[in-house]
Amino acid sequence: MHPTRTLAIVQTAPRQLEPRDLPVPDLTDDTALLRIEACGICGSDVEQWDGTLRTPLPAIPGHEPLGVIEAIGDTAAQRWGVDVGDRVAVETMLSCRFCDACLAGSYHLCHTRQIYSYIPLEQGHGLWGAYSEFMVLDGRSIVHKVDPALPPETAVMFNPLGAGFRWAVEIPQTGPGDTVLILGPGQRGLASVLACREAGAEKIFVTGLAADAKKLALARQFGADAAIDVENENVRERVRELTDGRGADVVVDVSAYALSPVTEALDCVRPGGTVVLAGVKGFKPVPDFVSDKIVLKEITLRGAIGVTSSGYRSAIKLLEGRRHPVEKMHTHEFGLRNAELAIRTLAREVPGEGSIHSCLIPGKD
Repeated sequence: MHPTRTLAIVQTAPRQLEPRDLPVPDLTDDTALLRIEACGICGSDVEQWDGTLRTPLPAIPGHEPLGVIEAIGDTAAQRWGVDVGDRVAVETMLSCRFCDACLAGSYHLCHTRQIYSYIPLEQGHGLWGAYSEFMVLDGRSIVHKVDPALPPETAVMFNPLGAGFRWAVEIPQTGPGDTVLILGPGQRGLASVLACREAGAEKIFVTGLAADAKKLALARQFGADAAIDVENENVRERVRELTDGRGADVVVDVSAYALSPVTEALDCVRPGGTVVLAGVKGFKPVPDFVSDKIVLKEITLRGAIGVTSSGYRSAIKLLEGRRHPVEKMHTHEFGLRNAELAIRTLAREVPGEGSIHSCLIPGKD
């Protein structure tokens, strides 16, 4: 008999979270109940919380769930190859599997996709987010088994690491011998360093602010060949110097809100190179964006949203391989009732606190 109630943190308005005691529904044959061990916090959590994403409310946030199967229907168990007691990482996207995008393999671009955390409380059972003790796994979910011996605060890094593999390796097809410039040293920038190193990139450079000194130092530990302080160095000149005037084969922008990295990317990539834009800018126009640079340099410009199964599998393989000190990226963990503090810490709204990777741990309150 699974639990009948759960503590969940509900967002009711921009910058407003409240704890609620909610019912746990009966499961159907193709669903499961997940006991949350950890939920990662990233920039999207900040953007949902402050209203930038304009997601429907009220809703339970949390799109990076790691947990243990508490109960499961027979069809779901057979489809996913898991059973009660298995630890799983849950993909964010829910897709139909039948539209043109899904049938072409781009299920993350499904015409009717839904995303855990952004589905309102009023829809169905309402337990669509991981800021909770328990959440319901929809029949459209994709889950991946994870080694139960990994600490939850480390295992939950499957999501940012998956983004690193998809955005910095899979989309630009980074491989041996490539030079990669990563704009932004947050958790996804650091994950991109690890992913590019795994892919065999020859040189990796990372940019950041003066306030990012610890993150840039960690980037060097993870294998970056150079860390560039954009407030005290000219990024374009430094990249030219580091590449003997050639430019980077791949430039990946994972910075949030900052607009200058978009134009810097066009200047720093080599002719015929690839630029991947993965950092959202709050729907703001980019000043001094000159499209002729894309034309004259024949730049391949790609957007990146979300992570797909191959990226998650690569991330979990890296975590389970234990060859990299990924735990150094983890800086904070909070109980559910401190979810707002977790978000504000990541958003640099808490003086004296600098978060790289943080997560919520139910029961830590």
